Amino acid sequence: MLNLLISLTLFAATYAIAFAVAGLNIWYSTIIALVVFTLCYFLLTRLIMKRIAALMEEAQRDIQANRAEKAVKTLESGYKYGTWQFYIKPQLNAQIGTIYFLKRDFAKAFGYLQKGFVRHWVAMAMLAICYMKKNKTTKMVETFEKAVSGNKKEPLLWNLYAYCLEQVGEHEKAIGVMEKGVKKTGGDETLEANLELLKAGKRMKMRAYGDLWYQFHLEKPGAVAKQQTRAYTGRRKIVRR
Repeated sequence: MLNLLISLTLFAATYAIAFAVAGLNIWYSTIIALVVFTLCYFLLTRLIMKRIAALMEEAQRDIQANRAEKAVKTLESGYKYGTWQFYIKPQLNAQIGTIYFLKRDFAKAFGYLQKGFVRHWVAMAMLAICYMKKNKTTKMVETFEKAVSGNKKEPLLWNLYAYCLEQVGEHEKAIGVMEKGVKKTGGDETLEANLELLKAGKRMKMRAYGDLWYQFHLEKPGAVAKQQTRAYTGRRKIVRR
């Protein structure tokens, strides 16, 4: 990447000047060159990341104003920085993929999510769900495994992984994932509660995560409201008797 290339070039030039021109010994020349390299790389990285952050903020404003396509174009304009800094393009792809997924445009989302950043666990979970919808269970599991390996402390991610396994009929594997998730996160109330529900052969309860859960389109908020209404109606009928 250009950041690294420029920094290495300055390192070599600084070392050559310090050693061959200034007559400093090899150790002093190396230390000075390393300081120049580190400072240059830090400043260039900071400059690029500021520009990416500005694009992200602009895209977020577009999303809030219901201008999803404009947000996508804004993020795509950041591709040019991909030659400067590592992982810029995968991060932008992950963000664009989540935008399309939230719009339920799964076909467009899929392509971007496939090229997304593994540390972006939301995008990785959405990609895994896309594989599940395509009946590609092996790819779903592979994707979730990559996601949890880079984001071990995210309780919702472990819940999602187990939920999807349960959806494809892998009950025992779902329990195993939840047990692993409890250990990796250091304990989480919702994880532990859902683990007990799975062991009892009952349905996992995810609505405690609110909008974070509903963004994955695995359950509709309206469906929850209907369940609550039916339960309330049922209780009223019992009282009348």
